[in-house]
Amino acid sequence: MKDVIVIGGGIVGLASAWQIHQKSPNTSITIIEKESGPAKHQTGNNSGVIHSGLYYKPGSLKAVNCINGYHLLLDFCNQEGINYDLCGKIVVATDEAEVPYLTTLHERGVANGLEGMKWLNADELKEYEPHVNGVKGIHVPQTGIIDYTAVCKKLEEKLLSAGAEIFYEHKVVKIHSSESEQTVVTNKGDFQSKMVVNCAGLYSDKVAKMTPLKPDLKIVPFRGEYYQLKEESQHLVKNLIYPVPDPNFPFLGVHFTRMINGGVEAGPNAVLAFQREGYKKSDINLAELLETLAWPGFQKVAAKYWKTGFGEMYRSFSKSAFTTALQKLIPEIKESDLETGGAGVRAQACDRNGGLLDDFQILEDDHFINVCNAPSPAATSSLAIGDEISKRYLARKG
Repeated sequence: MKDVIVIGGGIVGLASAWQIHQKSPNTSITIIEKESGPAKHQTGNNSGVIHSGLYYKPGSLKAVNCINGYHLLLDFCNQEGINYDLCGKIVVATDEAEVPYLTTLHERGVANGLEGMKWLNADELKEYEPHVNGVKGIHVPQTGIIDYTAVCKKLEEKLLSAGAEIFYEHKVVKIHSSESEQTVVTNKGDFQSKMVVNCAGLYSDKVAKMTPLKPDLKIVPFRGEYYQLKEESQHLVKNLIYPVPDPNFPFLGVHFTRMINGGVEAGPNAVLAFQREGYKKSDINLAELLETLAWPGFQKVAAKYWKTGFGEMYRSFSKSAFTTALQKLIPEIKESDLETGGAGVRAQACDRNGGLLDDFQILEDDHFINVCNAPSPAATSSLAIGDEISKRYLARKG
């Protein structure tokens, strides 16, 4: 019988377990993860960016946790010797029509407490990124790059040395709840605890529906596919180059990211994945796909964004179309500069009414804390989300 079971060995699950331990060192903690090690899905397949908090609505959970999480993450990395680089990024308006949206972004950044942001004209943009095309831009000095898998491995090491137990290759299949104990049933045995924290990422809705809370939402998986710049073309990008995001679409658009371990990624697009952990176009789980297509909320999203969605899907199959999208930011980029890179899958919660949840969502009762929506910037925010979960746990524990 443990005090807390955390389901999920990604960065949010490990950070939550660590923050509970930090605040209450005598709490007994078990972490259950269905894969063979930590950070196998969203955490290990994202672009490795330390987000500054520029994009998020002031006062939202994303904004507050991203800013707080940013500082907690850097403190943790400094203490533990984890490599990161605050290289800064530029957000680029490629024509005058995008400048008002850029102004809105700047206002959000100021409201969220970002300091040192700088407006750039077309010539000043080229001082930061000589090959970029733009009429105006913002330099954001706080943005950085990191390897989040390395952060997870350090969290794992510290949790184990603090006495936590981690069970890999244990898949949760059922949860039995009573007033005195919660039983998490896995494919390799049962575990008992007083409180369960659900950080199951792409399966967070499935796990949440095993608890009494049963939220009325569904995780819709969106695959983001990347190209990499060939070595001889990497000089075209010095650090991070982002477009002004389309206000009608809940993703940031294709961008360029220098990686902490070398190389430059270009992407991602955002296409519906045909299974929750569908990293390749050929990955199809018919039951999961039908479940997504049958969800009334997804049908409303598809009706609203079908045109953009077809464009994203076309880019997924056409390297030429993908290159054209990248040429908006760097006109010199050619198809021959790109080689196929990796892909990640974003767990995006969608409610019954067709709302793609824009903010983090954490639902709780006396025995369960469910992290129901934690897409980007969850990795940057992870220690702050963990801090929030630890406070909720201690308040319930009394």
